[in-house]
Amino acid sequence: MSQSEELVDADAQRQARRENARRIMRESDLPSLLRRLDRELLKGRGRFEEYDTLVLLKWGSGYTGRHIWVEVVDDTIRFRLTPHRVCSTQVPLCDGEYHIFTPAMWRDRALLWSELQKYYARPVAESSSD
Repeated sequence: MSQSEELVDADAQRQARRENARRIMRESDLPSLLRRLDRELLKGRGRFEEYDTLVLLKWGSGYTGRHIWVEVVDDTIRFRLTPHRVCSTQVPLCDGEYHIFTPAMWRDRALLWSELQKYYARPVAESSSD
């Protein structure tokens, strides 16, 4: 395979991952839940950064910077947290760094909202630029 074919193939794979992430986000209604969290809990002070399969909701600045990291992998939604011991609960799945929601889990809007509120209460701290 030539280099140009490899680039086209890589671009097609990237586009497929983006489309899948867009579909999962739309089906889960996660964007509206994140906007609700920004509106109700952050009083509109949050800012969103969007990437191919990833959304960051950031707030604060300097030493008070915090974020919620949401990533779509295949048909799961993963929230990246600070490294911790593997949780003993069945929902969501936990690997010590991510809380992972299967399609059956992320279709439950009440569960997704309650978990988002927990992640807001204990967010990941941004590293300072010092």
